[in-house]
Parts: sequence; C-alpha cells; structure tokens
Amino acid sequence: MTEYIIKNSIILKNLITRTVTGIIFVAVLVSAIYFHSYYFLIVFGIITGLTLWEFYGLVKHYENASIKRLISSAGGAYLFAATFGYANGFTDGDIFLPYILFLIYTMIVELYDKTNNSINNWAFTLFGQTYCAGSFSLLNFIMTDDGTMAKGTAHLPYFALAIFIFVWMNDTGAYLIGTLFGKRKLFERISPKKSWEGFFGGLTFALLTSQAFAWFIPATSPCTWLGLAITVVIFGTWGDLIESQIKRTLGIKDSGHILPGHGGLLDRFDSVMMATPAAYIYIELFIRN
Repeated sequence: MTEYIIKNSIILKNLITRTVTGIIFVAVLVSAIYFHSYYFLIVFGIITGLTLWEFYGLVKHYENASIKRLISSAGGAYLFAATFGYANGFTDGDIFLPYILFLIYTMIVELYDKTNNSINNWAFTLFGQTYCAGSFSLLNFIMTDDGTMAKGTAHLPYFALAIFIFVWMNDTGAYLIGTLFGKRKLFERISPKKSWEGFFGGLTFALLTSQAFAWFIPATSPCTWLGLAITVVIFGTWGDLIESQIKRTLGIKDSGHILPGHGGLLDRFDSVMMATPAAYIYIELFIRN
C-alpha cells in the first residue's frame, strides 16, 4: 500500500511539474512573439544560443568530434540577432560580415587543432548552424512585412504565432488520437509510437485551428490558412522524426533537462525548426505574392 501511494505521488508530482513548465513555456513564447519585437529578439536570441549549446553538447563526443561549443553557440545567436536587425531595416547586409568571419574561422581553426577527424567537426558545427540558428533566424522575416526592409517595419506576429500554435495543436491531436486509436505505424524504424491515426488526428486539430485564425484575420483567406496549417503539420512531423533520428543515432532519450518534465529545448522545438523554413516559403509564395 505504501509503495502504491509513493508511486502515485511521484506520478502526480511529475504531472504537476510538466503542467507548470508547459504553461510558463507557452506563455513566454506567445508573449515574445505577440507583444514586442525587442522582447522577441531577446527571448529567441537566447533560445537560439541555448539550442545550439544543447546540440553541440550532444554531438561533441560522437565519433571523436571536437566542437568549439561556446563560440559556435554564440555565432548562431549572433546570426539570429543580425537577421533581426536586417529584417527590421535597422542595418544593411554588412551586419552579416562577422558571421561570415565566424564561418571562416570554423574552417581554418581545424588546421591547427590536433584532432583525428576535422570533417566531423566541420559537419557537426555547420549542421547545427543550419538546423538551429538558420531556422530560428527565418522567423525574423516571417515576423516583418513584405520585405521592404524599411526602418520601423511593422511587427506582424500572426504567422509566426500560427506556426507555433499549429505545431502545438498537431502534437495534442496526434497524442490524443494516436493513444486512443493508433494502430498503423507512421515511421516505426525511427519513432515506434507514432501512428497514421495520430498524424491525421493532429492534422485535423491544426486545420480546425487554422479557421480560427481565418476568422480573426480575414485579410488572409480560409483556404490559405488551411494550406499553411497543412505545411506546418507535414514538415513539423518530419522535424520531429529528424530529431528522433538524431537521438537514436546518439543513443539518448532526451536532448537535455533544461525544461523540467519536458526534456531539452531541442525536444520542444524540433517540429518548429523544420516547419519554419517550409512555412516561410509558403508565406512568400502564396500570401505575400
């Protein structure tokens, strides 16, 4: 009896921790996207740096890789900040010159480090820049107007906010429907728990949510919102599978422990990091043009 009580107490404690962390996490992200561009810069600049720090921490011992973890994480955070300044018209393309110098440094420094496999170091470093910093940096262009790059560019949070909400609704629907009805495996080799029933359940949740955006923001047609939701769900699912593949390759369960009850930042942003580039392409092709 005592063991049963202790077990249930632990489960309840974990549930409370996970719930509180989730509420704070969502509140911080939504407020950063919606309320003010400088708040967005600070929050997502930190997130970019921390996701890179987490990623490089995971891969630095894989295949004898030797990663310059601090400077590489700072370089990615700089790329996000530079893209923010450029997208909002505060500076011109010269803002990216220090980042180009960082990339040059990344290549040249391997000539002087006595490591066994420089190609691994280059590959992991540059992959992290693309995977984490590149994806988050594109949010800056989604958050601004049609690309005039004029100083004082309007802060337009709705599409970026939609990406995150579609991802969250997809995760919720996929979990609920997959748990109740999931039978046919979506991608068993990489993620045995995912099912086609869960995928279409998450897609349905996201599509319904898209029509709420269409009602609040009628300037963009309901069909266009549906297309954005479909894009986010498909590429977000691939993003989830990509991170699962990374963790399976590295032999780990969670990417980190920075979020109590939720694992690491990569675990929470894996879908967003693949959905964002696809959503940016969709927005440029079908909404802004």
